[in-house]
Amino acid sequence: MTKIDVLVGLQWGDEGKGKIVDVLTPAYDVVARFQGGPNAGHTLEFGGTKHVLHIIPSGIFHKEKTNLIGNGVLIEPRIFRGEIEELAAKGVDATQNLLISQKAHLILPTHRMMDAANEQSKGGAKIGSTLKGIGPAYTDKTARNGIRVGDTLSPDFANRYNALRDQHIRMARTLGFDVEAFRIDGMTLAEYEREWMAGLDCLKRFRLVASEYFINRCLREGRKVLAEGAQAMMLDIDFGTYPFVTSSNTITAGVCTGLGVAPSAIGRVMGITKAYCTRVGAGPFPTQLDDETGRLLCEIGHEYGATTGRPRRCGWIDIPALRYACMINGVTDLFVTKPDVMNDFDTVSMCTSYRINGRETDEIPFEYNTAPIEPVLTPYPGWKQSLDGTPSYDRLPARLLEFLAAIERGTGVNIAAVSISPDRKDVLFKQ
Repeated sequence: MTKIDVLVGLQWGDEGKGKIVDVLTPAYDVVARFQGGPNAGHTLEFGGTKHVLHIIPSGIFHKEKTNLIGNGVLIEPRIFRGEIEELAAKGVDATQNLLISQKAHLILPTHRMMDAANEQSKGGAKIGSTLKGIGPAYTDKTARNGIRVGDTLSPDFANRYNALRDQHIRMARTLGFDVEAFRIDGMTLAEYEREWMAGLDCLKRFRLVASEYFINRCLREGRKVLAEGAQAMMLDIDFGTYPFVTSSNTITAGVCTGLGVAPSAIGRVMGITKAYCTRVGAGPFPTQLDDETGRLLCEIGHEYGATTGRPRRCGWIDIPALRYACMINGVTDLFVTKPDVMNDFDTVSMCTSYRINGRETDEIPFEYNTAPIEPVLTPYPGWKQSLDGTPSYDRLPARLLEFLAAIERGTGVNIAAVSISPDRKDVLFKQ
């Protein structure tokens, strides 16, 4: 029986998971998403073209590989249909290699309304939701009110859908939300609902499976499976910077519940980190740079959310947070992306510890959101040269190799590969 390998983000998302999954897919038979929903934005670039996926696994461009949307994923049918149509326009027929778990939950149009209503009710305490309905849909899931993909084939689906929709409308009005004025992508709720139902018809064209049986059968048969996470460690509902987090378990443990595999079935855990750090939305960010360096990281790195379009907050790499992420996830291999963004910097830095109320620590404190955290920075000389055309890991500039070695020492995990451009061909594996 083979093990299931896992790929997770180790920061606040946007580390380049989609690209690395795409690069690794040829070595696997199945790529399976295990959590998250359309709040994710996985960007892949090859052949001079950029592709952004939100719900569909990043192995979809390899037509000979099976892709699975697992039970832990949330599916918004209209967004799903849009992805399918975009893939078709690029010559990719996803009906041939995409399977969908019967137990994956659906995001209803009114989940998106509730997301907006909840954010409005928080006033200045907003958490920076993507407004894709993620939180309300997971809330209904845990409250045992949710609707799953398999439920759409039931004779009483319409009754269940209408009951949940009407409940959401009542709740939104209780919060003082103007339901009639609400728009999703410029559409009224009723107009969007028609589009949503058309998306549901598209969804039903795919093979709906008991994904837990499918995955375990693959492992018994010796097929290689890669589990793809969305968002990242520091957005985990339990171990992230709560309450500024997503609504699911983004960590390795989420694979067990999001795909239905035993802990003993987990193999390699590949963690992705940028050579610096970014964050979208509200929440603590100790190494954030509100200066010209931060602006340069944003501009050179094209740091704008693939899902929201919002500019990302940028700062130096945070070793205490990265070490914490490696510990919680059991990371066996590190992948580092985007050192090329800092090619022209005279100096690059990394945070090696925190100073909190005069006390120095290298651990993540419970008061992470509220305590005044000062990052203790260690500077490194910049490599001051382009990485274009670098043929192998060991031919990277000596100063960059020194910086990467410091990441290994700080986390206690070896780097497996470095990505030096957005293109899939520019991933250098350490020999």
